[in-house]
Amino acid sequence: MDAILFLVFAFIAVACGINVVLQRHPINSALSLIGVMGSLAVLYLLLGGEFIAAAQIIVYAGAVMVLFLFVIMLLNAGRERTQTVPWVVRLLGPPALILFVSALGVIAYRLLPYRDLVRFGGFTRGGAADVGRPLLTTYVLPFEVTTVAILVAIVGAVLLARKEGGE
Repeated sequence: MDAILFLVFAFIAVACGINVVLQRHPINSALSLIGVMGSLAVLYLLLGGEFIAAAQIIVYAGAVMVLFLFVIMLLNAGRERTQTVPWVVRLLGPPALILFVSALGVIAYRLLPYRDLVRFGGFTRGGAADVGRPLLTTYVLPFEVTTVAILVAIVGAVLLARKEGGE
């Protein structure tokens, strides 16, 4: 049953990820990204990372995506303009993509050593202490730098939106 759930939610995550790229409107793309985040949370649950799954929902699917949607709406981003794609790209693109992905698969299969298969629920280090201790000791500087970078991006988006409005 775990393998079936894993495949279903992995398919949903990949489909929503492709939809993020294919959508022409940024709001729809952000909503598809929420689908990816929710599917990843279920995959974390299946693998035994309960805290990581909860953080995925609360932090990413909740707070960060609300922030993304707020910035998109603040910038008043409209629908993406379509461009004509040359016939050569339409003809050669899909076979080239299949060839590239196949080559990556062969390279990964030959170079990476064989490992045991993943056992669902076998991961036991997904608790709050196991994640929080390294985050606030070993990785505290990158954590804080990321926080400041996100704050700078928000302030920049607000300033850009204010200048466009004629204020």
